[in-house]
Amino acid sequence: MDNLIEQYKSVEESTVVNWFHAGKTSDFPADGGGCIKYGKKQIAVFNFSRRSKWYACQNLCPHKLEMVLSRGMIGDAKGTPKVACPLHKKSFSLEDGSNINGEEYKIAVYPVKIEEENVYIGFSD
Repeated sequence: MDNLIEQYKSVEESTVVNWFHAGKTSDFPADGGGCIKYGKKQIAVFNFSRRSKWYACQNLCPHKLEMVLSRGMIGDAKGTPKVACPLHKKSFSLEDGSNINGEEYKIAVYPVKIEEENVYIGFSD
């Protein structure tokens, strides 16, 4: 199980070496999420249209180790965009991956860019 968690590491835009084409903007629901695969990783991609922003994070919930975050509810916690796990409602920041509930669990986040209706996720490997 630790190997599964360890494959996910947050990426800063300044360290991106590969912009992976995740799909067209129309492939992802407004104010919702979808899931893509990058190597062995499942990545949740969110079109947070209420904020006019896109976010990406690991799809793996670090609490129950289920691939479900792309189905989570997105929202706002005191100005911080978040996703709540659909299994247990634990919330994670879509900006830095921190656990908004104050627990140790956190998630990896990835930069997203949109070019000509194409969605790209940044990876450092």
